[in-house]
Parts: sequence; C-alpha cells; structure tokens
Amino acid sequence: MALQSAIEWTNATWNPVTGCTKVGPGCDNCYAERFSERFRGVKNHPFEFGFDLVLRPERIGQPLTWRRPKRVFVNSMGDLFHKNVPVSLIDQVFDTMERADWHQFQLLTKRSSLMRNYINRRYGPSGCPEHIWLGVSVENRDKAKRIDHLRATHAAVRFLSVEPLLGPLGAINLVGIHWVIVGGESGPGARPMEEAWAVAVRDQCVNQGVPFFFKQWGGIRPKSGGRLLEGREWNEYPQEMQAANARGVAAE
Repeated sequence: MALQSAIEWTNATWNPVTGCTKVGPGCDNCYAERFSERFRGVKNHPFEFGFDLVLRPERIGQPLTWRRPKRVFVNSMGDLFHKNVPVSLIDQVFDTMERADWHQFQLLTKRSSLMRNYINRRYGPSGCPEHIWLGVSVENRDKAKRIDHLRATHAAVRFLSVEPLLGPLGAINLVGIHWVIVGGESGPGARPMEEAWAVAVRDQCVNQGVPFFFKQWGGIRPKSGGRLLEGREWNEYPQEMQAANARGVAAE
C-alpha cells in the first residue's frame, strides 16, 4: 500500500494481490515485475518472492482505515483478475470497496473477459457502484478486443489505459467508454512510442467526446520525455471524477 503515488492519474495504491504472469507484449517490460524481482530472496521483505503471485488478505481492510477520501489504484503491482486469484478473495476486495464509498477506486486489468464475467454476475444489470471505476489495458491493435469486453461490463465508469502504446490502434469505438489514458513505456529497454499513434488516439477521443489524459512519453525514466503532446498537456478526466473532486476526494 502507498498513501501517495507518483502515477499522475491517481493518488494512492492498494495491493491485496501482488505478482502476475505475462499475457501479451505490454507485459514484456513490466515495471511491477522489475521492481519486485529486485527483492527476491530478501527475507521478510514484502517482495521476498519476487513477482510470484501472492495473496495478501491482511491488506483487505486497508482502505477502510483511510478516512480522507482518495483516488485509489487497485492492484498496481498485479492483476486482481488473474486466473489463480480465488473468487472468494475478489469478493472480499469488492466488499471493501463497496463499504469504503468515500473513496474512488480505479481497477485496471488485462484479463478483461474475466472481469466482465465477474462484474456482471455480481451486480447484474444495475451495474457496479459509481465510485468503483473499471478499466482495461490495451497496448496495440491486437488487444483491442479488451475494449469490447469492457463495454459489455456493467459499470458506471469504464476507462482505457493505453500504456505502453506499442503500435497504432487504428479506428476504435469509444461508445460506453468514459476515459482514455495514453502513455509510452519507461525503464530499461523501453520501446519508443510514435507521436502519430498517440495523436490518433487523442483525435478519436476528441471526436467522440471522451476525456483524454496523456500520461508520459516514457524513456529510461517515466518522466524522461515529459508530458507534452503537440505542445500541451492533456489532463482531462471523466465528469464523475470532477464531481467527486467537488465532494472532497483528495487530489494530492
């Protein structure tokens, strides 16, 4: 858990599960894996087992102890919908999020069909509570099917994390999508993102009326290339986030 986060679009992280396995090219240079593996074998360290999947039920109730409202990125160091995470633990995570409704929770997965199936089974047509945002990662055109899975998920707020953007997405249907984040890869061996790819996504967001957030160009460090796209920062958020900010959700 981190009460503060360097990720531009959130301000806290919560990891009731850590570790993962790769499911596509966006995972090749995973920052969470790189960080976790530095501590493999360090006795009693939180990442003693590197990036192996570890369930952390002792963290389930953490958000309930944070009295000041926050935007909370759920599972920044893994994927809650990994096939080896038991449904009983996912249930507990959602129980906590439902109870801690003074926060906004931002949950991101690459296992889009598993999330869709779980959410629709749990909530039915009424959908996930509006303070729980559901997102999928899409790194290239081959993974665009995740957008369709997300669109079919019963949620009030659906978002795309197009990061790292590894190739052109082509034409994308943003009906039912409420927010798009784009960013380049960072860290050793970072693969470059072409400006045309990011601009094409930005233009489609503008044309379809979807808020657009440009996170970074990437490079050896996340902030190496800055955050300007065609000479300006893009820091748009969904109307739901703006409304929550007005209600006092922390923007630190």
